[in-house]
Amino acid sequence: LREGGHVAESASATVRAAGGFWIASAEAAGLERSTVDQYTQHLELHIAPLMGDTLLSKVTVPVVRSFEDRLRDEGRSPAMVRKVLVSLGSLLADAQERGLVARNAVREKSRARQKGKDRRQERRQTGRLKVGVDIPTRDEIKAIVGALEGRWRPLLLTAIFAGLRASELRGLRWTDVDLDGRELRVHQRADRYNAVGRPKSEAGERTVPLPPMVVNTLREWKLVCPKGDLGLVFPNGVGNVESLGNIINRGLVPAQIRAGVATATGEIDAEGNPVMAARYTGMHSLRHFYASWCINRPTDGGLGLPPKVVQERLGHASIVM
Repeated sequence: LREGGHVAESASATVRAAGGFWIASAEAAGLERSTVDQYTQHLELHIAPLMGDTLLSKVTVPVVRSFEDRLRDEGRSPAMVRKVLVSLGSLLADAQERGLVARNAVREKSRARQKGKDRRQERRQTGRLKVGVDIPTRDEIKAIVGALEGRWRPLLLTAIFAGLRASELRGLRWTDVDLDGRELRVHQRADRYNAVGRPKSEAGERTVPLPPMVVNTLREWKLVCPKGDLGLVFPNGVGNVESLGNIINRGLVPAQIRAGVATATGEIDAEGNPVMAARYTGMHSLRHFYASWCINRPTDGGLGLPPKVVQERLGHASIVM
């Protein structure tokens, strides 16, 4: 009261109402559609059902802690619990700016928590990325490269030896590929809705060198690549943005199964053969390999690049990543 920051209960909105304002602010700020959709999902699926009718003035640190416990008890993963709490903190920050609440209990909880203990617990839950589990081994990559064929070979070779994100591969243009100079420039990407735009951050715009094998493969691919108004390097059959699902399900997964980088599911197909599942189900595993290949010592088969160079090649804003 003395500081003039108190908000009376009669003037306090509910968490659900503040969530509506928060989503509107995100849209007005021009955040990416995928980000706004994620915020909306967090609000509608996790925050509103558990505390939507709670007045903002009643959202204290104990209330946030109880909300966190309920999320966990109802089966949300540790990663999802963390993401939803970040969204709740963002919601409360927006409400603070609107004068709807004086405190941001999520931020207070973060400052007051036992940092060492909590961080150790988080590290145990998330764990380090493991070679052979999250990152393909050198032998697995050799086998996958040998099994690549058709229209997926140039795309997946570029993913493996240039480390581009899937969205950057899908938005890559021929005008950004310098085959004579053996490099490509990342200037745009295609999001999950196939909308083409600039990279997420300034660091995402970068130049990446290409090994001779990738250059030669791209030269051959350029002769038969489907043409389209977008001038994409890896378009679909009619020249438009290729879907991520097709890249994974028709390119990455079959290549791994042909290469033997797979595990048996325990099921049998109609012909009596065991059904195999690819060991790596996402394109980001290839990006993990690229990062490891760049930073590993030459004696271990890597390029031995300085960490700062690896950061720049991967398009990370911070070397911490």
